[in-house]
Amino acid sequence: MPLLELEGVDARYGAVQALNGVTLDVGERQVVAVLGANGAGKTTTLRAVSGTVRRSGGVRFDGRALPRSPERVAKLGIAHVPEGRGTFRDLTVRENLRVGAYARRGTGFDDDYAHVLAHFPWLEERRNQSAGTLSGGEQQMLALARAFMARPRLILVDEPSLGLAPRVVTQIFDVLRSWIDEHGMSALVVEQNANVALEHAERAYVLEAGRVAVEGTADELRGNESVRKSYLGY
Repeated sequence: MPLLELEGVDARYGAVQALNGVTLDVGERQVVAVLGANGAGKTTTLRAVSGTVRRSGGVRFDGRALPRSPERVAKLGIAHVPEGRGTFRDLTVRENLRVGAYARRGTGFDDDYAHVLAHFPWLEERRNQSAGTLSGGEQQMLALARAFMARPRLILVDEPSLGLAPRVVTQIFDVLRSWIDEHGMSALVVEQNANVALEHAERAYVLEAGRVAVEGTADELRGNESVRKSYLGY
């Protein structure tokens, strides 16, 4: 049974329908990518899961219907890293990590902090620095680290490569994979850089105009001629 299942999900912003019958699933310990052009519905798909957009249709997590309340979704073990990093810029690095632990009442902070430092050792040196003074890549890593502090079973990550150097992007995806392997998490990742996404994902879905146009394993999508021409550049 998949960890996350979307079946026939619709979502709207006022009169604008952003998702139209989206069906997808994420398995245990999987990275699943959502690809597509701007306005295709990728971000809205994540918001439909986290409960931050009005939606209809079936959304199940660990076999049970997922509530529409963002707070309840977070408490069930789903962490959302929005586009633009989503750090609290006026808080210090360590304070941001404490916020991440809040959904589980902050127990075991020191142990989880040690796990995070194993992947992002520079955080300890910057622990008293305001998040807003970090570089773009550092803010993206802090946003991931803060999400990890919640001990999620599923992490939703929106455009992690946006505006970052290729070296930083590789580091971010490597850490994401390492955390999944060590802690049993799954990830649903929205990414415009299809080459990067397919390099790190087991499965992927291509959205067009709020619908799933193509789906399959990463290898299948790399071999799909329309995906190659439209998204992979060869």
